[in-house]
Amino acid sequence: MSLYQVDFADTEELNRQYRIAASVPHAVFAATTERYRTLTADAVRELPTTLDVCYDPQSGMRLDIFHGAGTGTRPVLLFIHGGYWRMLSKADSGFMAKSFTAEGISVVAVDYALAPAVTLEEIVRQVRAAIAWIHRSGAAHGLDANRLHVSGSSAGGHLTAMAAADGWQAEFGVPADIVKSAFPISGLFDLRPLPRSFTNEWLQLDPPRAAALSPLLHLPRAACKVHLFWGADETAAFANQSLLYCETLRSGGILATATEVLGRHHFDVVLDLADPGSLLARCCFDVIGEVHHG
Repeated sequence: MSLYQVDFADTEELNRQYRIAASVPHAVFAATTERYRTLTADAVRELPTTLDVCYDPQSGMRLDIFHGAGTGTRPVLLFIHGGYWRMLSKADSGFMAKSFTAEGISVVAVDYALAPAVTLEEIVRQVRAAIAWIHRSGAAHGLDANRLHVSGSSAGGHLTAMAAADGWQAEFGVPADIVKSAFPISGLFDLRPLPRSFTNEWLQLDPPRAAALSPLLHLPRAACKVHLFWGADETAAFANQSLLYCETLRSGGILATATEVLGRHHFDVVLDLADPGSLLARCCFDVIGEVHHG
């Protein structure tokens, strides 16, 4: 699969490509995002959980834990919601918990402060602080920090890749290989076009900061596996983001796969995590299982 040709010199076209909510009818967008919340509420009601744990005293941000079936500490999927860094919450982020906990994998759904109230640098710091909390305190909640995997959709895909990136771990007191694998879904990995787009109304990025916050320019360690997914019905710009990131990872010697999911758009592809028979969920189970048994 090759990159799509898009003229990003045209600001109007740039905005059209990244105005992803317009890629589906509003009723579809509303119904799909409501599904996130409904399935999460079902999981909270039906599964063993530990809710509203403060992982970062500096910001007061909290996370929810859905406990994986089985005894002893369990492998962890940390899930980071999307919403262009300005919408949604952990209340929309546990929709896959039934599928994953049935496989013995605990799910941690994380909140982060939203733009424009905080900077994107602060959002990245908070996600990394959640990982540090799992490393420091996870065992008390049945979480195995040595089997930590990260996923997220859209803006959460960007944050997933920033969590997997090398170079920040020592500052947070975590092992360099803390993230064993990453599953970014419909993510944004090169933010350099965004200062010219409508998203800068809330991101307020300049070109140097956009580069500093671009996972494309800050790759993981070679041991971290990265499996990228996006919907076939997304815009060319979003498809290109995953394709280019995958190419760059492979050039850096990192095991990476890129999968376009047929029949899915930007908002429903992530719901495949809730279907244990889907390609996306099976990939997660298989990769997490390799670390578990390896």
